[in-house]
Amino acid sequence: MGRFTASDPSCCLQSITIMAQPQSQNVPEHPSGAWQLKTGRLTFEKGPVLMGIVNTTPDSFSDGGRFSNHDQAVDHALQLVADGAGILDVGGESTRPYSKTVGEQEELDRTVPVIERLSRRTDVPVSIDTSKAAVAEAALAAGAQIINDVTGLEGDPRMIDVAVASGAGLCAMHMQGTPQTMQDNPNYQDVVAEVLDYLVARKTELLARGVRAERICLDPGIGFGKTHAHNLQLIHNARAFHRAGCPILVGHSRKGFIGKILRDKSADRDIGTATILLSLANQGIQIVRVHNVAACQQALGVWAAIGGLDGQLANLD
Repeated sequence: MGRFTASDPSCCLQSITIMAQPQSQNVPEHPSGAWQLKTGRLTFEKGPVLMGIVNTTPDSFSDGGRFSNHDQAVDHALQLVADGAGILDVGGESTRPYSKTVGEQEELDRTVPVIERLSRRTDVPVSIDTSKAAVAEAALAAGAQIINDVTGLEGDPRMIDVAVASGAGLCAMHMQGTPQTMQDNPNYQDVVAEVLDYLVARKTELLARGVRAERICLDPGIGFGKTHAHNLQLIHNARAFHRAGCPILVGHSRKGFIGKILRDKSADRDIGTATILLSLANQGIQIVRVHNVAACQQALGVWAAIGGLDGQLANLD
């Protein structure tokens, strides 16, 4: 089971248990076993934690507009917790290809009230999905535990300082270009090696700036400046990213390459999302960011029952 444990006994967050799966003894690299957050520690004894997506945007690629009302967003987030989410990732600006940027105040208005309410109603750690330091700062003050930055903490010169001062857990992602340009012509000689090199360099920079190693998580950025073929290569070789020595987060949920595989852009992509999740679990990936937590939790549970990675069959008597 993955577990989030509050490090401060006076903190309102309590230990929670997250259904997840065993890590493979055959993974050649050594998956990191824990992630230190702002006031607690997330561990991965038996595999990936599901990060539930809470978009408060009108224009996200999959669920834009469905949860832009604060009440809707909070209700959706609490349902994700009931379905098995171990982290809630709240975002107020779409980063889909060719999306429009959002002003700082608008992003604050979309996210901070939701985070404030969630921090009072659930013990599950909340992540703020933003590349703006002011938004991260306000979200952390409202109860967030994690900064999840698609720019690798390069988009705002103050972001690393905010991370250091707050002691938050942080996730630095790889992206070639910006959301407005990233899909124009993604180009790599060796996508796995180049993305890994970037992430290792970001980790080195974060450490040099004062971020503690145990607070860093890295994300190869599926769909962010990658072709469909690049995405498949990154997923097939996901275990390679353990070489960075940090927890690894992968966000592939419902993305366009799944529709390409299915040869149907309009197809429901949740089954494909869950299938890829099992490949990532086999490779020891610690955190997987998904829309449909219930479906992914069921897939993991059935997979574990029939042997998972440790070969132990469930006792159904």
